[in-house]
Amino acid sequence: METYLKQILIPSAVTLFSILVLFGIRLVLLKALRRWTHRTKTKLDNMVVNSLSLPSLYWCIAIGIYIGIAVSEMPAKYVHYLNKSIDVIVILSITFAAASLSGRVFRNYIEDSNLPIPTTGLVYSIIKGTIVIIGLLVMLNSLGVSITPILTALGVGGLAVALALQDTLANLFAGIHILLERSIRIGDFVKLETGEEGYIEDITWRVTRIRMLPNNMVIIPNSKLAKSIVTNYYLPEKRMSLLIPVSVSYSSDPEKVEKVLIEEVEKAVGNIPGLLGDPAPFVRFIPGFGSSSLDFTLICQVQEFTDQYLAQHELRKKIFKRFGEEGIEIPFPHRTVYLREEKGWEK
Repeated sequence: METYLKQILIPSAVTLFSILVLFGIRLVLLKALRRWTHRTKTKLDNMVVNSLSLPSLYWCIAIGIYIGIAVSEMPAKYVHYLNKSIDVIVILSITFAAASLSGRVFRNYIEDSNLPIPTTGLVYSIIKGTIVIIGLLVMLNSLGVSITPILTALGVGGLAVALALQDTLANLFAGIHILLERSIRIGDFVKLETGEEGYIEDITWRVTRIRMLPNNMVIIPNSKLAKSIVTNYYLPEKRMSLLIPVSVSYSSDPEKVEKVLIEEVEKAVGNIPGLLGDPAPFVRFIPGFGSSSLDFTLICQVQEFTDQYLAQHELRKKIFKRFGEEGIEIPFPHRTVYLREEKGWEK
């Protein structure tokens, strides 16, 4: 009975009591740290506290078990196994806490510093995956497992894996190439050679997600996107030219038509969202002489690609109304047909 008390009951009670005390200390410390972080301007301390919230539970459990082992009289063999278990708990909790914290710090730093590095799911996964792999290798080393044969086996087996996962690896490296090249970025409005167009939502390790204007999602493998011809409407800048064709009758005065078109655009600047007044709008007598009309092109600037739809809608209404007030005719297409009378000898 005395042996049972010393080996089981007393260590278990000490372990449970220690864990409860540590939980209480953890709650007090976390509350104090959160109050302190709310008074600071930086976000780094908030991310550190949030990242340590869950792992600290495992640290409390590990420390409680360690204290229970210290007061027990368990056989050395079982103590050794329990100590190894504590090492595994601590290493894994630190690994996942570091992976989570590093990803948050990286994303926050890039967003605040406006560096030309994308904060996509692919980059985030690479950072977290690297830290997790290092943590697992440290854990195996602490358990007495030699990692040198593992690394050698991974190097040899990597060739077979590379052959078996050609498509997956092609998508992975294509995604990395897209991110480093910066020709396509998160948030850009692009159009594929197959006709799909929309905003780049995310570039992951396998696919790129494009949200179309009807709010549908196009999912394209990174390797196909890298080989595709893509029009990026946000490069070199978001601002773009809007070309609106306008046709009037041959009886119209070209100078008057040009003046009316520019006046309508200038009056609409500030009233139509996305329509820009700088650079100033202008009109060109192009394509020129049509089959039944004089054809002009009104050229103005909009803030970004999707602004062109509302701008065209409103400008066409204003131009149509102004042409009616000015007596400028918008002609219908017409054809002149010549009829030839047959002669008697031709019959």
